[in-house]
Amino acid sequence: MKKTICVFCSSSEDLRSDYYEMATKFGEKLASENYNLIHGGGSIGIMGRLMKAVFENGGQITGVVPEKLNKPNIVDEKYQRLIITTDMKERKEFMRQNSDAFIALPGGFGTLEELSEIITLKQLKYHYKPIVIFNYNNFFDKLIDFFEFFFNEHFAIPDYKQLYYVTNQIDDVFRYLKNYNPTNIYDKYLKQ
Repeated sequence: MKKTICVFCSSSEDLRSDYYEMATKFGEKLASENYNLIHGGGSIGIMGRLMKAVFENGGQITGVVPEKLNKPNIVDEKYQRLIITTDMKERKEFMRQNSDAFIALPGGFGTLEELSEIITLKQLKYHYKPIVIFNYNNFFDKLIDFFEFFFNEHFAIPDYKQLYYVTNQIDDVFRYLKNYNPTNIYDKYLKQ
């Protein structure tokens, strides 16, 4: 049975062309590695390019969109099975429950919020699924630096660095997913 990857990313149409090219390559690779895609349902921006590339290369796509955002020219049922939720909370819960892994591609506030929540839920042991931050064009460098500040100032324990994986190579993303082995990084702290 195919595994499903949840991808968080931008729906902006105002980005440099290389971001869209990256999304197309990422979608092609995702499908060629025999994964299905679950995403925020948008047919525009990085999200749309990713979805179309997965579709054109034989992958199946589930788009999950809250009813407030289910609008023409934003969401398209042509390439995906569409799930309509009542709100963002229900959307994220559906995506979490129906995904085997999570990947963040470049995005704005929504992507940051989704990534932060899925890392936090893993920290709190609501799931043990792999999380990858795809640092294309060093997009996430300042965020990773901020995470390091958490660790340096003891707002997070050093082992929490294992909650996520950072890479700027598409092949490396899928190598990590293939070799991922969930470990309980909390036991030694809970026993103290």
